[in-house]
Amino acid sequence: MMINLDTYDHQILAILQNDCSVSADQLANQVHLSRNACWRRVKQLETSGVIRKRVALLDPQNVGCPQMVFVLIRTSSHEPGWMARFNRTVQSLPEIVGAHRLTGELDYILTVRVADVAAYDQFYKRLIAKVPVSDISASFVMESMKDTTALPL
Repeated sequence: MMINLDTYDHQILAILQNDCSVSADQLANQVHLSRNACWRRVKQLETSGVIRKRVALLDPQNVGCPQMVFVLIRTSSHEPGWMARFNRTVQSLPEIVGAHRLTGELDYILTVRVADVAAYDQFYKRLIAKVPVSDISASFVMESMKDTTALPL
């Protein structure tokens, strides 16, 4: 369900998407609301689920996982048991930072973060040992022109 957001909400969300550590006073000043009115809006945005959580975004290079890999998976099984096993596997492997079921030729795309090709190979072996797939291929990211968590408002 889409929540009705006004101009103040959009301004608050744009600021928080850029820096969620901004103080309540700074946020209120930037959107031209009182501190209490601004705080109530933020709490309502959290309660309604518009703001799911506040996190720190880490630099992959500085924490040892600079290589982004898109893993494309095709499966011949679309049974509930296989899907549940695949979901458990995805949740259990910390290298997987994104997983999506697709329409079209491919069934799933995973976004994986690893140190290098050797680390990817180790990840790959653990993945295929946990769940059978028909076809799997990987594309290593050479350059990221845009990689953001900010949603368009």
